[in-house]
Amino acid sequence: MIKITKELIDEHGINDKEYSFILESLGREPTITELGIFSAMWSEHCSYKSSKTWLKKLPTSNDKVIQGPGENAGVIDLGDGDAAVFKMESHNHPSYIEPYQGAATGVGGIMRDVFTMGARPVALLNSLRFGDINHSKTKHLLTGVVSGIGGYGNCMGVPTVGGEVEFNACYNDNILVNAMCVGIAKINKIFYSKASGIGNSVVYVGSKTGRDGIHGATMASAEFDDSSDEKRPTVQVGDPFAEKLLLEACLELMKEDIIIAIQDMGAAGLTSSAVEMASKGNVGIDLNLDKLPCREALMTAYEMMLSESQERMLMIIEPEKEKEAKSVFDKWGLDFATIGVLTDTNHIVIKHESEKKADIPLNILESGAPSYNRPYKIVTNPEVDQSYLLKSDKKIIDILKKLISSPNLCSRRWVWEQYDHMVMNDTILRPGGDSAIIRVHGTNKALAVCSDSTPRYCAADPTEGGKQAVAESWRNITSVGAKPIAITDCMNFGNPEKEEIMGQFAGVINGMVEACEILDYPVVSGNVSLYNETNGKGINPTPAIGGVGLLESLDHFSTPNFKRTNENIIILGDTKGHLCQSVFAYEIFGDSQGLPPKVDLILEKKTGDLVRNLVTKLKIDTVHDISDGGLLIALTEMSISGEIGFQLNIDKSNLNYSFLFGEDQGRYIISVEDKNLNDAIEYIKKSNISYLNIGKTNGKKIKIDRDNEIDIEELRDLYENWFKSYLKSN
Repeated sequence: MIKITKELIDEHGINDKEYSFILESLGREPTITELGIFSAMWSEHCSYKSSKTWLKKLPTSNDKVIQGPGENAGVIDLGDGDAAVFKMESHNHPSYIEPYQGAATGVGGIMRDVFTMGARPVALLNSLRFGDINHSKTKHLLTGVVSGIGGYGNCMGVPTVGGEVEFNACYNDNILVNAMCVGIAKINKIFYSKASGIGNSVVYVGSKTGRDGIHGATMASAEFDDSSDEKRPTVQVGDPFAEKLLLEACLELMKEDIIIAIQDMGAAGLTSSAVEMASKGNVGIDLNLDKLPCREALMTAYEMMLSESQERMLMIIEPEKEKEAKSVFDKWGLDFATIGVLTDTNHIVIKHESEKKADIPLNILESGAPSYNRPYKIVTNPEVDQSYLLKSDKKIIDILKKLISSPNLCSRRWVWEQYDHMVMNDTILRPGGDSAIIRVHGTNKALAVCSDSTPRYCAADPTEGGKQAVAESWRNITSVGAKPIAITDCMNFGNPEKEEIMGQFAGVINGMVEACEILDYPVVSGNVSLYNETNGKGINPTPAIGGVGLLESLDHFSTPNFKRTNENIIILGDTKGHLCQSVFAYEIFGDSQGLPPKVDLILEKKTGDLVRNLVTKLKIDTVHDISDGGLLIALTEMSISGEIGFQLNIDKSNLNYSFLFGEDQGRYIISVEDKNLNDAIEYIKKSNISYLNIGKTNGKKIKIDRDNEIDIEELRDLYENWFKSYLKSN
């Protein structure tokens, strides 16, 4: 028997107060298996002990939400009996240690969250953050992560349709790999994880259990240090071909009236799936690990319970239906084993080799888990006069060339071309735009999906940054003409035990709450990843927002590329020229002073509603929101993607850095044919939204004024070749 020592308790991430509660609750010293179970279930990754008091503030419902947070994924109503099921999760720590497998198993895990609820995955997205481009590990991590995402998603036959990539030195030692999956299900065939029925069987299906991934949840709840490379054994190994079999087997069985409850084995493996299912159903669960399918010899109960081997599920099935269920999994060549039974004890009892290895009241694992109201301090940058950012003698066209070819504004084509984004044949609008569009198979309606975050804004002003992250997602869904419905989030932050880091989390949540409420854009699922720090240095606060909206009809939608010459280019929304925290300030001046632009959420909603009306009623088909880099970057992207130039016709007082590169929020660019111009202006004026007609599409050049013009092809070369040049360089 292993002796429980202070050192062993510390290794499991359990503090003195928590251990005292364990002793008091059990009335005895825990076994090593029980210590491992407490460690996993009480980790930040599983219990949200530092964040749940704040997460409860988030709006989680509207008239389209079927299932909010608390299940494997969120569910929204798409009408006609269809539902979208979606979630975003992090796999940050594993991806830093082993980028290919870390990213691949992140994709595999998020897909299981979706098909566990009865939905067929139809789209994958991601939100990726890497360190400085000159850091020694950045190229290795970038190529490994992108390969892992593509390798798993492509093998599964699920298109990867959108995402974002950012480089910043704050991620040098803590990259972020957030994966999102969206699936489609029938509303009357949604499956949940609440176990029920005393005497019903606990059934294990999928791949066999090995020793990979042990302590994955606790590793994801601790800071890194110089020894982090030694943690390679905690990274799971994925097999997308096994997951494809598991997907098809589960969906086949779900057509019948057999499954009572189902849960994937993600973080903390069999421990979390068994505990969560029984706790939700207010029942007990007895497990006999002698029956667990294992691929390695002499595994202990501790290892079996904490393994995070991939491609596994736990089901609750009536005993008399086991034979029928087993035949499905036999057909697909997957393990099917009855490993336990539901009881009326409200305990989890684990037996192995005729010994009781654990006997824990479930209420102390779930409702009894620690919850901390950590002290916090919301810190913002001081406001500065931005006039110093206007003092440069660089030509506008030279600045445009530098920005469009910079790591954080250049085309991500190199990334998304490694993903199969057209498989399943329902991708209507591929990566590279504001939102991807995915047809709801067999219908004329579609989903609009995107992922967004602006960490530099959140670092400078957490509350304003939180608002902006949600508003940017809402704007991108709106830009294609879809109605934004709900979001999933992945909250990536540093060490919550530090007041300023906890303040970042609190501030971002406050901002998100306000934006979600005003925009009627609730959070239905998500994940929190804390302790993204190495040697005491944390990342920028990074709330990744995954947005989902509905396009009622594919007969008409908008895209962000110019389509015809001689069209009027109109800016919707106020341009005041806010340069602090802009990409312009970072790239041209190396500056990170000041506050981000304010988000007027009431105006944001009015402007977005106007855009949607222009698309659906006036059939405007070219819309692009103005975000990173400002107006001129947005126009250039529209030009390059449409292979049509433009000529600006604006007052000379506006031919300045702030007008062209400022990042004021809530703005869109539309292009309108002359024949529709009067109707469009009438709509805009009725909505009482500021607008400016700034020029026309024309030719193959970008013409700003007499001294600033350039061929589109020259800009395209700069825009689309940065990744290739970077990866070829020494």
